[in-house]
Amino acid sequence: MSIINNSKTDPNKILPMTYLWARQHYKDGVANNWVPEEIPMQDDIEQWKNTTALTDEERRLIYWNLGFFSTAESLTANNIVLAVYNHVTNPECRQYLLRQAFEEAIHTDTFIYCCDSLGLDPEQIYTMYQSIPSIRGKDDFVVELTKSVFDPTFNTVGDGNIQSFVHDLVGYYVIMEGIFFYAGFAMMLALKRQRKMVGIGEQFEYIMRDESIHLNFGCDLINTIVAENPQVWTPAFQEEVTVLIKKAVELEKAYAKDACPDGILGINSQQFCDYVEHIADRRLERIGLKKVYDTENPFPWMSQATDLSKEKNFFETRVTEYQTGGLDWD
Repeated sequence: MSIINNSKTDPNKILPMTYLWARQHYKDGVANNWVPEEIPMQDDIEQWKNTTALTDEERRLIYWNLGFFSTAESLTANNIVLAVYNHVTNPECRQYLLRQAFEEAIHTDTFIYCCDSLGLDPEQIYTMYQSIPSIRGKDDFVVELTKSVFDPTFNTVGDGNIQSFVHDLVGYYVIMEGIFFYAGFAMMLALKRQRKMVGIGEQFEYIMRDESIHLNFGCDLINTIVAENPQVWTPAFQEEVTVLIKKAVELEKAYAKDACPDGILGINSQQFCDYVEHIADRRLERIGLKKVYDTENPFPWMSQATDLSKEKNFFETRVTEYQTGGLDWD
């Protein structure tokens, strides 16, 4: 059995399962099931309309994060539906990918809900990837990193093609979902900790839970392909992947400084950069590579804020126990 290039696999026959980790990620996704309309936005609307409730810098930060995430979610959905699904032949992995595609649709709906609730100009939000250099830099980097699998003639037969596929999976899962989202997550949750734009903050918490499961699935997928094809995981290729992740860290740090140059109350922009380095080390170790930065986590509350052992009861606004165990979110 193999996770790719398995001509004996019937994609319609999911039992018996070979990769139980894929099934567990599917269950974790179901346990985090949510839709944005469950989260009340009235307080956010009142804060947004109140000219003194938010600083100009905070409003700018919110615009920038909504602008980046709105286009980034489309990029990730396209990767799943148009590329990754075609090349992963294992049925339980494909079931998870379908679940992930649904979650990306929920995330896209979240930004529609936010724009509608706050009365934002969608043209401004959805064109930021063209007008803001640090957002465009991240998007262009991922598009370039994942272009192999979009070639209609591409297949995963042969060591060179398997390497290309792993390369693109690193670009999609480890870099886009595992690094490029996290400075924005930290910014929005830092606002929420100050009781500012709490509704949007809660939606970002749920998105972060989803993305963390996506990241874990992607890393398990990469590690399984490498375990089944160890000849492709050469020292030169490992160095290439490490260099790509280091470049991604610099792009995310540039975005963090642009989006929040003066920091948020009690947090400066350098701490956001430190956080990016910290999570990059975690991503490197997750796929069997050596960490680069050895930077301490400046935001231990990020893990606490998205711990799956808790769930918001939106109608009573209190915390209740969640139905499944916690995962490692950052």
